[in-house]
Amino acid sequence: MSPLSISRPVFLLLSGTGTLLEKQIQHVNPLRVTLWVRPEMAEYCRRRVLPTLPVPGSVNTPLDDEPALLSSGRTLHFSKFSRPTDPMVTVDGNVVRQAYVKMPGLNWNDAFERTDRWLRLLELPQWADQTRLAEYLWDLIHWNEEAIVADAAQMRDRPHPALNGKYHLVAEQDVIVNAQAKLAPGVILDASKGPVVIDAGASIGANSVIQGPVYIGRYSIISPLSHIHSGTSIGPGCKVGGEVAASIFLGSSNKAHYGYVGHSYIGEWVNLGAGTTTSNLKNTYGPIKMQIAGKEIPTDRRFLGSMIGDHTKTAIGTRLMSGSYIGYCSLLAGSDLPPRFVPSFTFWTDAAKEPYKLDKAKEVMKQVYSRRGRQWDPDDDAMLKIAADFAWQAEGN
Repeated sequence: MSPLSISRPVFLLLSGTGTLLEKQIQHVNPLRVTLWVRPEMAEYCRRRVLPTLPVPGSVNTPLDDEPALLSSGRTLHFSKFSRPTDPMVTVDGNVVRQAYVKMPGLNWNDAFERTDRWLRLLELPQWADQTRLAEYLWDLIHWNEEAIVADAAQMRDRPHPALNGKYHLVAEQDVIVNAQAKLAPGVILDASKGPVVIDAGASIGANSVIQGPVYIGRYSIISPLSHIHSGTSIGPGCKVGGEVAASIFLGSSNKAHYGYVGHSYIGEWVNLGAGTTTSNLKNTYGPIKMQIAGKEIPTDRRFLGSMIGDHTKTAIGTRLMSGSYIGYCSLLAGSDLPPRFVPSFTFWTDAAKEPYKLDKAKEVMKQVYSRRGRQWDPDDDAMLKIAADFAWQAEGN
C-alpha cells in the first residue's frame, strides 16, 4: 500500500466518504476498539487517532478474556456486518482477513511476526466473506464508485439544495449537499449515475461540473470551470481544479489549476503544479504494470494513473506516465518525463536525481503548514522520522 502506508496505518486510507477505519466502526458497531499498529506508530495513534473514535479505544493492547473480532486494517465494508457468534476465520490465501476468537494474550506482535499462535487462527472454521480486502492502492481506486454509493445509502441526514438555485441539479434526490456548503452560479451537480455528496464548508466554483458518484470533503474548494468525474473522492481541505476522474485525494492537497488527474491516489499535503497531468491509459490499451522498488507488479488494470505520497510536489507542466509511483516527500522539477518510479525523499531535475535532505524537507513542510494556519509539532517530527525509516524498507533504497 506504499507510498501512502509509509506515513500512516492503512486503516486511515480514504475510500468513498470516509476512512477504512470509520467504515469498520460504522458497519461492525463495536463496543470498543483496539488498534494494532507498527510500534513506531503507536504513540502517534494514541495522540491523533484515538480522540477521533466514537467508541473507547486503545493501541497495541493484547486480547483479554472477552471474545474479539479481529479485522485487517485493509478491510473495506460495503454493508452492515453480520457478527458471528462462534469462533471463525475468513482467509485470503494464508492471510487472516477476519477472525472471531477468544484468545487472551494474543497481541500485535503475533500478527506482525505471524507466530505459531497467530497461525492457529487458520485452523478455525471458515466463515463466508462479507467484506473486501484491498491488496494494493489501485483496488481502492477501482472500488471507489461502489464505496461512495454504499456510504451515501447509509446517510440518515440527506440535505438537498434548493431546487430554485442558480445551479442545475440532475437526479436531485441523490444530490446531498450540506447546508454549510457553497454552490456558485452555473454549477452542475449530476447524480444520474450515482450520488454527489458535498460535505460541510466545501465550495464549488462557478460553472463546474460534478458527475457522481463523487464525494467532496469538508472545506475543500473546487475551482471554477472544473470537471470532476465519477469515482472521485476529495478529502478535507483540498483545493482542486481542472479535470479529475476516478481518483482519491486524502486531504490538504492542492491541484488548483488546469491539468488532468485520472485513476490516481494522492496523499496529504501534495502540491501538483499547474498543468500537471497523469496518463491513465497506455497507447496499446494493454494492462498497466506498476514498478515499485525494482519489482514490476501486474495490476490487471487498463486504467491506472499515479500513486503519490504525502508532501510531494510537482513543477508546472509535469507529465506522469501511467502506473507511476512517486514516493513520500519528493519533488519533481524536470522538464522531461519523470521516471515511473521515484523513491521517497528524491529531488528530481533534468540534471540529476538527488536525495532530498530531511532538514530541507522539514523546512519546506513548516512553510506549507504555516500557509494553512497549522503549527509544526512534535508529532510531525516523529512522523517525518518514521516515514524516512519506513521508506527505506518499502522501497529498498
